[in-house]
Amino acid sequence: MRPRVLRATNIVLGLLCLMYFLTYIDRVNISTVVASNQFLKEIPLSKVQIGFVFSAFAYPYLLFQIIGGWVADRFGPRRALTVCGIIWAGATIATGLVHGLVSLFVARVILGFGEGATFPTATRAMSYWTPKEKRGFAQGITHAFSRLGNSLTPWMIASLTIAISWRGSFIIVGIVSLAWALIWGLYFRDDPNKHSGVTPEEIATLPPYGLKKAADVKVPWSRLTARMAPVTIVYFCYGWILWLFLSWIPSFFKGQFHLDLKTSALFASGVFISGVVGDTLGGIVTDKVFEKTHDQKVARCNMVAVMMFLCGVSLVPLMFTRNLNFVALALSAGFFFAEMTIGPMWAIPMDIAPKFSGTASGLMNTGSALAAIVSPVIGGYLIQKTGNWMLPFMVSVGVILIGAVLSFTMHPEQPLADA
Repeated sequence: MRPRVLRATNIVLGLLCLMYFLTYIDRVNISTVVASNQFLKEIPLSKVQIGFVFSAFAYPYLLFQIIGGWVADRFGPRRALTVCGIIWAGATIATGLVHGLVSLFVARVILGFGEGATFPTATRAMSYWTPKEKRGFAQGITHAFSRLGNSLTPWMIASLTIAISWRGSFIIVGIVSLAWALIWGLYFRDDPNKHSGVTPEEIATLPPYGLKKAADVKVPWSRLTARMAPVTIVYFCYGWILWLFLSWIPSFFKGQFHLDLKTSALFASGVFISGVVGDTLGGIVTDKVFEKTHDQKVARCNMVAVMMFLCGVSLVPLMFTRNLNFVALALSAGFFFAEMTIGPMWAIPMDIAPKFSGTASGLMNTGSALAAIVSPVIGGYLIQKTGNWMLPFMVSVGVILIGAVLSFTMHPEQPLADA
């Protein structure tokens, strides 16, 4: 008998957790690097230019949400994630070789191209490798690893930058990402039944595999887009908070409180680690609520509304204090509650359209990708024009409260009917 932890379903989930971890290191390491004097001496940038560099990733990331989700539904996540991994790893390595604003912008665009399809494709993989009653946990734990990547990146990249240079830090994490892509391609199978390591007991808990031949997969675009539109809007509101935190938190502590690079990275890591707990707990809670109520609207929508409201409330004290420790606690609480929404939000595409969960989650994640374009630039503009590092977070309070209200327009309890 194979130990439960080494079962194929757990190994696949573990590989996906590692992918989420690496993708977030590769996308947010730039925010730590640009806060270093070493980088700014080589490539001096204004706050607005830095905002555009942060958002460069999001343009192709937005475009390839839907395209990538469709590719995953049509050709399977094995090939899709392998190719994506090779592209994003190459872009990360290339970032360590840039010498100006234009080449840096291009490298970030290629990174967005490679990572654009990753989360929708991973959701497609989970749809047939995860029991229905554990969808929230699977989404929560994988996203928790992405936040673990967030939390470790400031400290890890700052240490690598001091030890070997900011260029070397990009090259090292790019090589690790490339190794992941090769392992995924060798181990994973789109159909669990065709994996040599899957046990009959595991197969009995999984949904029946429903991917037909590529030519026969036809996405009901109009119906699916209409059903996912409210989910996309709510996820935009979440994404606004997320990308503001990912882009500006390391620089926030350095600029607002005049800390050195390693100390500001330590505070940033503290904020991001709260997201690890929030993601994990959010997935567990939404599954438990669904188990007790058998009501997907309660388990998904109600939970999202409550957590977004608590996120907004947690950030309000930023208007009244400049105490470093209290500000760090308020930001940590806000990020914790924002991340509690991840498990239920990413379970919704699988609830609404399990056969097209790659495309559905891609449609949803366009909301976050659009926020990734707008939020960092507006944040940089507000900081540069006013010198007030708190102002972008105050704007975010209004955005997240709008998301809390609109969460009741989502309907995960109504699956998309087959044509």
